[in-house]
Amino acid sequence: MAYRISIGSGASEDRLERLIDERLKPGADKDKIDQRIWDLFGETWCVMFTDLSGFSRGVAKFGIIHFLQTIFESERLLIPVIEEHDGILLKVEGDSFLVIFRSPKKGLSCALRMNQVLRDYNRSKPDEEKVLLCLGLGYGRVLRISDADVYGAEVNAASKLGEDTAKATEILITDLVKREVESTPGVRFEELEEAPGGAEKAWKVVYELGGS
Repeated sequence: MAYRISIGSGASEDRLERLIDERLKPGADKDKIDQRIWDLFGETWCVMFTDLSGFSRGVAKFGIIHFLQTIFESERLLIPVIEEHDGILLKVEGDSFLVIFRSPKKGLSCALRMNQVLRDYNRSKPDEEKVLLCLGLGYGRVLRISDADVYGAEVNAASKLGEDTAKATEILITDLVKREVESTPGVRFEELEEAPGGAEKAWKVVYELGGS
């Protein structure tokens, strides 16, 4: 008779929690434990955070049900674009996405395509029904805990850029992303006056969307 060991989706989280518990003990060799954590969970990813522009203000004006519709529409329109560009959607929280890509070039290409799709969608919509996206991209070594979450300086920077700094239709990127995508045709980069914590510099992607 064959036996199978069933591993739950929380195995990675459990392992991390045990290592953190060890790290908290008096006299723990934190450097050694930290290296074990990085050996287990350290990976290199491009991280994307998205946010819907004006969401909080719009809820107060039009009501939450109207903006639930906006969230559902954004998922219907944008998740296929993420899949086409080999992105992995880790989280949907309210009006925000957390997505990871192996390649920063695919991450930027996805961001540009997202805004193109929304531009075409918004043409026939009144202002209150338009879906307007803010995007932030980071790239580098992160801790990926299964398909639950990612942690790291570039994660924090991308979150700040996408959810707090970017305006509607803006794509903001860290310096590490820019180094990987500088040769992208049809775009240029403007340095931001202030970079978020965790990034040396940050840039706005200046682009024109193709098509009619």
